[in-house]
Amino acid sequence: MIANLRLGYRVAALLVALPGGLLLHGLWRLLRRPSPWPRRFLAAVAHIVGARVRVLGTPCAGNVVFLSNHLSWIDILAIAGATGSAFVAKGELRGVPLVGWLCTLNRTIFVTREDRLQVTAQIDRLRAAIATGQPVTLFPEGTTGDGTTLLPFKAALLAALDPPPPGVVVQPIRIDYGEAADLAWVGEEPGLAHALRVLRRRGRFAVTLRLLTPFDPAAAGGRKAIAAQARAAIVDAG
Repeated sequence: MIANLRLGYRVAALLVALPGGLLLHGLWRLLRRPSPWPRRFLAAVAHIVGARVRVLGTPCAGNVVFLSNHLSWIDILAIAGATGSAFVAKGELRGVPLVGWLCTLNRTIFVTREDRLQVTAQIDRLRAAIATGQPVTLFPEGTTGDGTTLLPFKAALLAALDPPPPGVVVQPIRIDYGEAADLAWVGEEPGLAHALRVLRRRGRFAVTLRLLTPFDPAAAGGRKAIAAQARAAIVDAG
């Protein structure tokens, strides 16, 4: 009963935050000004669902690709709130009601990793997005992990950095949920079930973002070397 009350309170808070964020975002766009509201809205959502985000290190402000381990959809809220980053996401997310549309407001780049025929076009879209100076985050594991084992990094999309647009750096991020590692989204748990589990969860939980030392992807030696260097940095930060 208490868990369902907690769920209702958090859903109500989200429903209040959403129209306000959309109104302010639309106003900024109408005035042709860069909108800070997708970033602020996602940070607010992280707070509402119970996350208390702690940032260690300094995020690069622009011309940066963040490469991060991946535990849950909560990662996106935490990283976006801390960095203003856009994200590379699975193409099927575009079709999810409301969520897909909200992703487009944060300039999400949708890809289908399994469609090898579209890889070149996807790399070109990613390269174009990076070249605008908008920070972009990739989760090179390609899926979510359990928070204890870092999966191999997939390097295909990192061809967008081989060679990189001028001035772009790579900054690894290590995400750690600490004692709330049970919130990792792994296995066959449906997305809605995981979201409800988070929204019903008692109390707050810490999400630590370790912003690691950025490096020049041009000096790394190709997409596989970029993936290996970022993965090694994340492992060493554990």
